[in-house]
Amino acid sequence: MLNNQGRPTTPAAANESAPRPHKTFTGNRGLQQEEALLFETGRPDVSGVDIDEPQPFISRLGALERATPLDLPGFSEPEAVRHYVRLSQKNYSIDAGLYPLGSCTMKHNPRLNEKTARLPGFADIHPLQPQSTIQGALELIGELERWLIELTGMHSVAMSPKAGAHGEACGMMAIKAAIEARGEGKTRNVVIVPDSAHGTNPATAALIGYSVRAVPAREDGTVSAQAVRAALGPDVAAIMLTNPNTCGLFEKEIVEIAKAVHDAGGYFYCDGANFNAIMGKVRPGDLGIDAMHINLHKTFSTPHGGGGPGAGPVVMSRALSPFVPLPVFSTSASSSAIIENAVELAGSAQHPFGRMTAFHGQMGMYVRALTYMLSHGADGLKQAAEDAVLNANYVRACLADVMSLPFGNRPCMHEALFDDKWLKDTGVTTLDFAKAMIDEGYHPMTMYFPLVVHGAMLIEPTESESLASLDLFIMTLRDLAFSAKRGETERFTQAPQLAPRQRLDETLAARKPVLRWTKPEAISEAAE
Repeated sequence: MLNNQGRPTTPAAANESAPRPHKTFTGNRGLQQEEALLFETGRPDVSGVDIDEPQPFISRLGALERATPLDLPGFSEPEAVRHYVRLSQKNYSIDAGLYPLGSCTMKHNPRLNEKTARLPGFADIHPLQPQSTIQGALELIGELERWLIELTGMHSVAMSPKAGAHGEACGMMAIKAAIEARGEGKTRNVVIVPDSAHGTNPATAALIGYSVRAVPAREDGTVSAQAVRAALGPDVAAIMLTNPNTCGLFEKEIVEIAKAVHDAGGYFYCDGANFNAIMGKVRPGDLGIDAMHINLHKTFSTPHGGGGPGAGPVVMSRALSPFVPLPVFSTSASSSAIIENAVELAGSAQHPFGRMTAFHGQMGMYVRALTYMLSHGADGLKQAAEDAVLNANYVRACLADVMSLPFGNRPCMHEALFDDKWLKDTGVTTLDFAKAMIDEGYHPMTMYFPLVVHGAMLIEPTESESLASLDLFIMTLRDLAFSAKRGETERFTQAPQLAPRQRLDETLAARKPVLRWTKPEAISEAAE
């Protein structure tokens, strides 16, 4: 609840006048413990592990052999465990609280998924073992493919890409192969990309040799079919469009856009980052899309890769299916198989453009995603999309009177987008507002993206947040908004003040990063 000043009437609000805690000798604040770097606490002359001296040998490193000791810090087992446990307690995680990052879909990862991914036969198989010994795993991949094709209304799927950008490259390379197969590889060298697209879209197009032609968004945040027609020509190979788009809006003219692109001889690549908003409601294939990557971590609850265990399958239309990359999944009534070599496809309609990665894909992500699908069922997946949209609109409606909306107060899809107009003359910026959220125990929302909105604040609550969780988050943002409008700028410009590390000079850190630890000079203790 809020009082008449718009401040939350919660126990926390009653403690605002309480004295700030004094500085401690250790730097610890109760259970929030200060943690030094390994190099500051470890001793290079000791180790928690006994390693035998090696027998005499001849090094094959030549001039690359190390001339000085490694100088790595040594720890006992309790010291090492405590160090990493304390570091883990400084991380914000989806298991600790709401993650409002827009365009990232930081949803809960069900523990059932983790249990199935650790089952023998899934967790302990090797990509080089005989396929006859992994028929169960191959059957699971085939079932996941069937679900993805059914949900998207597409014809085939490439499972090997590792993430969204990798999937983009896969889809666009399939389009390029199809264009070249028509003998138009030298003439069709342009890809149309809206201004509001993810930055990976134009980067992917440029990476594989295309020029990028931008299309502006309308005042309502969507792309006009008329603007696309004006950008089309005999040199256009494809359009890359996100739907729902990065502004959290559904592209209402998508069918007309697809028809215009196809009539001009091009292909339609859809960025599937936001499929979680329409899953079970509409099939991309029915909209005229030719290729779309699917972020399993966004839509089907597998963990975010963070550069690690990602998976970004790419669904393709009938027109692009012949160019799906190796390895190709094949199934029959008696067995399943992964075809690794193009020679095995000789004489068939398949003409793979090559391969994206050494092995078929990330088995653990496949297991987690299919577990999510089977545990929810078709109706549950549809409800997940509906709840994601409902939650985002609830956040939008509850903040619309104190924060400004760049495209008007109208329904959004899975994420609510605000700009910084409401902060004018307050002395507070989007960055300041986000830093103040850290003091309140929240990870900031996505800031300054999409670039088409000044001072953007993009909030995606996902479907896995409860009403109570959303209400507290909304009340917190309302309290911050009223504080900014009252002129309490120090709360923002000095934030975060309660985090383990306070505000950094991010520009200096980016331009002059300190990448090497140097031992500080000893400070002598003053005599009394």
